[in-house]
Amino acid sequence: MLVCVPNVLSKADVADFRRIMEQAEWEDGRSTAGAASAMVKRNEQLPPDSEVARQLGTRILSALSASPRFISAAIPLRIFPPLFNRYAASDGHHFGLHVDNAVRGDRLTGMRIRTDLSVTLFLSEPEDYDGGELVIEDLYGSHEIKLPAGDLVVYPASSLHLVTPVTRGTRVASFFWLQSMVRDAHARSLIFDLDTAIQALVERLGRDDPETVKLTGIYHNLIRHWAEV
Repeated sequence: MLVCVPNVLSKADVADFRRIMEQAEWEDGRSTAGAASAMVKRNEQLPPDSEVARQLGTRILSALSASPRFISAAIPLRIFPPLFNRYAASDGHHFGLHVDNAVRGDRLTGMRIRTDLSVTLFLSEPEDYDGGELVIEDLYGSHEIKLPAGDLVVYPASSLHLVTPVTRGTRVASFFWLQSMVRDAHARSLIFDLDTAIQALVERLGRDDPETVKLTGIYHNLIRHWAEV
């Protein structure tokens, strides 16, 4: 399941993020890559343990908690502290085909998560750079993702994916992983589809409509049945 979530950060927030990041020190992005990924990864990142990365990451986590569509799609149990990368055309940056590590550990907090889902939050407008598409492969083919700044995409961490070479400008993004309360991807997809349908009914009929109330109960009971906490 691939889900795009608009307006996680406002344009004002994005501008503030970019202002702070432009004043920060960056390092080789391969420092957090696994052995296989490091062979195909060419970008820069904010040092994961830096104060700047942690403060901006905390702001993202706060924004995620206020995004119903993100919560519905991910049903998060634990979210890895957000990381930040940039791809510059001047350096030929790209990230070749790879799959994310199954388990991630955070050195500062000791958090360890199973990476059920990967997330990319775009911090550059699409017109500010050429190339840099996030390409995700699944059973239905390849999907090219290039979203407005402040929007994010959630997709299975088990998917093969890549970032195409940036040929003009600079692509800046945050990326991270999460462990969902619902481990089974098919069950999580069904729950998301049900919640989406319920929200559409709420808009038409209101929250007090008896059938809407009944479906909401089914939604929560399915999560109760499948959730691992």
